[in-house]
Amino acid sequence: MSRAFIFPGQGSQAVGMGSALAQDHPAARAVFAEIDEALNQNLSRLMFEGPAEELTLTANAQPALMASSLAVLRVLEAERGLDLARDAAFVAGHSLGEYSALAAAGSLSLADAARLLRLRGEAMQKAVPVGSGAMAALLGLDVGAAAEVAAAARQGEAGQSDVCDVANDNGAGQVVVSGDRVAVERAVALAQGRGAKRAVMLNVSAPFHCRLMAPAADAMRAALEAVSLRPAAVPVMANVLAAPISEPAAIRAALVEQVTGTVRWRECVAAMAASGVQTFYEIGTGKVLSGLVKRIVSGTSATPVGTPAEVAAFTL
Repeated sequence: MSRAFIFPGQGSQAVGMGSALAQDHPAARAVFAEIDEALNQNLSRLMFEGPAEELTLTANAQPALMASSLAVLRVLEAERGLDLARDAAFVAGHSLGEYSALAAAGSLSLADAARLLRLRGEAMQKAVPVGSGAMAALLGLDVGAAAEVAAAARQGEAGQSDVCDVANDNGAGQVVVSGDRVAVERAVALAQGRGAKRAVMLNVSAPFHCRLMAPAADAMRAALEAVSLRPAAVPVMANVLAAPISEPAAIRAALVEQVTGTVRWRECVAAMAASGVQTFYEIGTGKVLSGLVKRIVSGTSATPVGTPAEVAAFTL
């Protein structure tokens, strides 16, 4: 039975994440210590104790979620006999989770993954003035219908064209659009007249995964050129390709494109299932991806592994 290990993205963070695992497992403590040192910040204390407002900042949430995922993975390797190269057909992560997947597969070091995610979060925040961008979830529309809504929403007054792109195709009728606030607000109004069950503005600090993020993509291109990447020990199902990659050049290109491109999560999950994956493990904080997997491909098993109890129950 083929397995895939998947890694959550932003929105899954919560104060207390990783704390119980660190108390119980030296392998988890080692991960948090390494990332704290790499960032020259006591990120683990922020994860364990908050405050929530500071943890939720993009530049903190991104490396924190990666730290939580890799802490779980290292405990599974140290205590539950996991060997990804042997036991996984694929790894994949949602948005920033792709960095977690690459670290898990040995392509990125923990320290480099943490520093890249810190830079990525800061660059995304700087790319667009606060308040001028937005994101919205269009629920009940497939990606084709959502793309039509986004295209219609770009047309402003007097022929002005604003940015409104499909940011995430999460599956199960959940598509997220991103861009200029005025265009995203138009998309919400249009979607409700085009069959969406609901269309809601999201509480995010920047319009991720759209063309407005081009300055952040440039920053990541320069940063990734300076980082050592190794071939991934397990194929990584890339967000923007919905296809597996493992070589450093392809990984660099995909990570740059991902900043402005659509997270094709529905297609990634479907591609892994079509390749024979029947069992998915969501490694880290939360269970958002597990729920999406079960709705994208019926008959699959998707299990969150993040708490000490879930780690103790983990078996292959």
